[in-house]
Amino acid sequence: MAEILENKTFDEIRVGDSASLTRALRYEDLETWAAVTGNVNLVDAVETAAREGIAKEGGAFGMWGTALFSTIVGTQLPGAGTQIRSAQVHYHRPIVIGNEVTATIRVTGKKPEDGSLTLDCRCRDPDGSEFITATAEVIAPTKKIREPIRRLPQVHLQREDRFSQLLDAAAALEAMPTAVVHPCSRDALIGPIQAAERDLIKPILVGPEAKIRSIAEAEGLDISPYPLVDVEHSHRSAEQAVAMVRAGEADILMKGSLHTDELLHAVLKRDTGIRTERRLSHCFLIAVPTYVRPFILTDAAINIAPDLITKRDICQNAIDIAKAMGVEEPRLAILAAVESVNPAMPATLDAAALCKMADRGQIKGAILDGPLAFDNAADEEAARTKGIVSPVAGKADILVVPDLEAGNMLAKQLIFMARAEAAGIVAGAQVPIVLTSRADSVRTRLTSCAVAALLAEAKREGIIGHKVGGQ
Repeated sequence: MAEILENKTFDEIRVGDSASLTRALRYEDLETWAAVTGNVNLVDAVETAAREGIAKEGGAFGMWGTALFSTIVGTQLPGAGTQIRSAQVHYHRPIVIGNEVTATIRVTGKKPEDGSLTLDCRCRDPDGSEFITATAEVIAPTKKIREPIRRLPQVHLQREDRFSQLLDAAAALEAMPTAVVHPCSRDALIGPIQAAERDLIKPILVGPEAKIRSIAEAEGLDISPYPLVDVEHSHRSAEQAVAMVRAGEADILMKGSLHTDELLHAVLKRDTGIRTERRLSHCFLIAVPTYVRPFILTDAAINIAPDLITKRDICQNAIDIAKAMGVEEPRLAILAAVESVNPAMPATLDAAALCKMADRGQIKGAILDGPLAFDNAADEEAARTKGIVSPVAGKADILVVPDLEAGNMLAKQLIFMARAEAAGIVAGAQVPIVLTSRADSVRTRLTSCAVAALLAEAKREGIIGHKVGGQ
């Protein structure tokens, strides 16, 4: 039976009636308050509160306490239909984060001539010490309301710190020379400049000088600190940027406003490109607000229907990226529709073969398991329900999809329906390749550059690597 929410009309209320609500102030409450009010200055205050364990009296944090009074007025006494006319609030001392407080309101006066009530409001700790006191005047409802309590929507905060450690780690490195290929649009030019301002890369702008300078002037961008290599067309920009990599003048490639195929054509040229013995593959680094940690999803952008050997390279490229980001022994889940090997489902056969290849040292540096359905790879309880005993199930750092269509749909579902943050790079070439999109946020561009910088540094230090040539 559903719980019922019932108000009290003016005629039903007596002087001395009271109602209370007990709740603990949480960090999440402070973050939500900052997000709802749009007060960006609260972000620093939230971080200070997290460090010191105290939310200061008054201001927005004090308003959290007064909001408890409003909750009581709107749901208990008088309840639905109440109008708040005025309130005088006094903040006496800080609220300690994590401790329970009890807000109580008591009716101290009634005015039949206008249907108003005077309320005494007090917020106390368990010892009775007062944090907040207030006097409020409200107009009580005259109509009786009884209705089922509606379930509140769940609030999931998409915190900006999901990639903060990654960005800090990359910023601590020496900024990598980065050939930015044909940055001939607003977004393509702003992205590398923002990354440079965070000490993630050293952009080298490769493209038609007149056009790049015109865009910079129109957007008010100062590009004077960055070398500019004048190349007339986009395909020549790609060839020139790749040549700079071959000459050791750049450690990262970054896509500008040219088409991805045009850039990759220059990368993959047999005699003048920057191929290795591995296939190229794309890796999304994805952080979902409701999931405990970021993970890598691959390949959702380059290899349409990869065969077993290509999947081997896709796995190894993702492992290299995970290790470059500090994951010592990544857990890699090979996805399929089911978790058992079925000869009628080629993805399950590939998954089983990849696991055996890892056993034989053909894939190195990670713990592999598969086939695993998505739920078993992402959720430990789902894996337990299916009776799956695995060091990877429910704990995957890397998800390898059967083909591009599955990966692309999964990535976009997470981004557009689950509000995931996603950054992406291409691995398998001699240097990391940052692929940016006009739809990318500033955060996505910065994180993509950070991942590329960490991968380039890992290659430079010999932590990971592969031979030149192939494909």
